[in-house]
Amino acid sequence: MTLALAGETLSADEKAFFRDCDPWGFTLFARNVDRPRQVRALTDSLRDALGRDAPVFIDQEGGRVQRLRPPNWRSAPPAARFGELWDREPELALEAVRINHQLIAHELYAVGVDCDYAPCADIRVKGAHDVIGDRALHSDPHAVAAMSTAALEGLLHQGVLGVIKHLPGHGRAGVDSHFELPVVEADEETLARTDFAAFRGIKGALIAMTAHVVYPAIDGDDCATCSSEVIARIIRGDIGFDGLLMSDDLSMKALAGSMRERTQRALGAGCDMVIHCNGDMAEMVEIAHAAPRLDHKALERADAALAARREPEGFDPEAGLEALARLFTDAGLDAP
Repeated sequence: MTLALAGETLSADEKAFFRDCDPWGFTLFARNVDRPRQVRALTDSLRDALGRDAPVFIDQEGGRVQRLRPPNWRSAPPAARFGELWDREPELALEAVRINHQLIAHELYAVGVDCDYAPCADIRVKGAHDVIGDRALHSDPHAVAAMSTAALEGLLHQGVLGVIKHLPGHGRAGVDSHFELPVVEADEETLARTDFAAFRGIKGALIAMTAHVVYPAIDGDDCATCSSEVIARIIRGDIGFDGLLMSDDLSMKALAGSMRERTQRALGAGCDMVIHCNGDMAEMVEIAHAAPRLDHKALERADAALAARREPEGFDPEAGLEALARLFTDAGLDAP
């Protein structure tokens, strides 16, 4: 399991709880960050509490979804800007995505964050809810797969593991899964050549996150996170993802039941790990009692992901910013 905390520092109760339940990793949110020195101290204290180099995650996509914000961190462009560049010069778009994610990872690694819940590899679908919207790189699955691969490469170049999301596809959702359970009525053939194809084409993904979305063409009862049919036949089968599969946040309102029940359903369906994000201690205790320690294939996948972590390669962020701007202007677009 991957857990979160309530504030900008680790409380005594949280430290004792994390030491006892030993989560695999942690997730930081806007409520946990203020300035670089504080975030670095926090990530150090989280790892000290466990006595090991636990992975620390954050949502830093750019655009609307970034927890580290100005004035202390760069405002990265939304994914859709790179889709605009793709439509003019695909090769320039790939390089721009790679540099952008190097810049993101450079900032994350400096404060002790080594995993990013990015890229968002959901396709953009006209008429869908804007919970994805400009977070999507493109409407074309080939473009999404290619740019998502470049994003993973850019992150890893600066020592950060990427997490592709939201398998097998959230782009068609008509409601926001933070608040309601989306039901995507598209037939399986359509999904296979669009939403699923975007994920199928990504190379180098070691970690992925599920979607709290129901696909009646595959399983009319359970959302992907809690569906053994979606996970086994689509995510592991059709898409072919064999890395560490994490649930989306269990505290989202798309899911029903107690935290124990949500945990059991997600793990029973085939998720390797659950994520809980709101920092509520009572809910985390419930999850800790329901989530067994990683073992067997889930442990192998988790170990493989962590084994891929590496030190950042040489990188000049100022030169990176200049190169990123130039890629857009060379294609006749405004610099991000």
